[in-house]
Amino acid sequence: MGEITNVTEYQAIAKEKLPKMVYDYYASGAEDQWTLAENRNAFSRILFRPRILIDVSKIDMTTTVLGFKISMPIMIAPTAMQKMAHPDGEYATARAASAAGTIMTLSSWATSSVEEVASTGPGIRFFQLYVYKDRNVVAQLVRRAERAGFKAIALTVDTPRLGRRESDIKNRFVLPPGLTLKNFEGLDLGKMDEANDSGLASYVAGQIDRTLSWKDVKWLQSITSMPILVKGVLTAEDARIAVQSGAAGIIVSNHGARQLDYVPSTIMALEEVVKGAQGRIPVFLDGGVRRGTDVFKALALGAAGIFIGRPVVFSLASEGEAGVRKVLQMLRDEFELTMALSGCRSLSEITRNHVVTEWDAPRGLPSARL
Repeated sequence: MGEITNVTEYQAIAKEKLPKMVYDYYASGAEDQWTLAENRNAFSRILFRPRILIDVSKIDMTTTVLGFKISMPIMIAPTAMQKMAHPDGEYATARAASAAGTIMTLSSWATSSVEEVASTGPGIRFFQLYVYKDRNVVAQLVRRAERAGFKAIALTVDTPRLGRRESDIKNRFVLPPGLTLKNFEGLDLGKMDEANDSGLASYVAGQIDRTLSWKDVKWLQSITSMPILVKGVLTAEDARIAVQSGAAGIIVSNHGARQLDYVPSTIMALEEVVKGAQGRIPVFLDGGVRRGTDVFKALALGAAGIFIGRPVVFSLASEGEAGVRKVLQMLRDEFELTMALSGCRSLSEITRNHVVTEWDAPRGLPSARL
């Protein structure tokens, strides 16, 4: 194998290196995995309308997210149990994000605690939250994240129950020996029992609160000063309610196609959600981003930034911290090149007119003549 030249190449390396149970956990989607493929395929149906003869000698990719300045609109999504991929796990990811000048989102189900991740040094970090049935556990966890210097909560709202991931059922997925869900270790919630199906599905059924509703977003706001991003919105209706509920932002996400199969790809749902938010709060996207061109397409359709998930765990499995750094660098370089070749010198110059989609009215065609 030669030098790695793109993000996707890490997946095959990870597949070779990782135990089957672990690789399958990271790689699979729900049921038929239609949405898993669609998250990628949908990007390929969006084409560019590049503008030429613009001075692109200087390109500025910086942006602000919830008031925090970052080097590029490419951030790290929460992915669970990263020490299954590499012994350094979330530590490595945190260092790579910090070195790249971007934001890491730590999963509730991390194999390193909020305090451990904070100990890696400076960096802007968000905390992804699952709401447990025991609200004292939730309140305690939110307080710990806040004390550890985390800057926002990404509240996952698409998981009242875990999606049906058939490889996890076949493999009887369980957290490998020696690893725990570190944030819950002292609460007797850090262990996952062996089950007849997916150990994680059983854990979720036992611990995660299915009654979670919009009133709980208000409750969360009452217990923390951290801004709340609602992660898992796919419709304009819910975008409007998110705004009304005081959310600081929305993440258009289908949970990496791991929850409800046959929902649209996130890039296809994006414009609807952006319209629903009416410019009142920023809208972000995760799911299927593997190229700088994908990042540009998301921004052209109204996203304020994107998050990457699987590329992080696959590169982490392949090369540890250096792999995650390389993924962030490759996406950055590709995105910069896409901007240059499209005639955009800053993020504010990326417009809807820079892309064409299947649902756009045909442009510039002469009107029919008799």
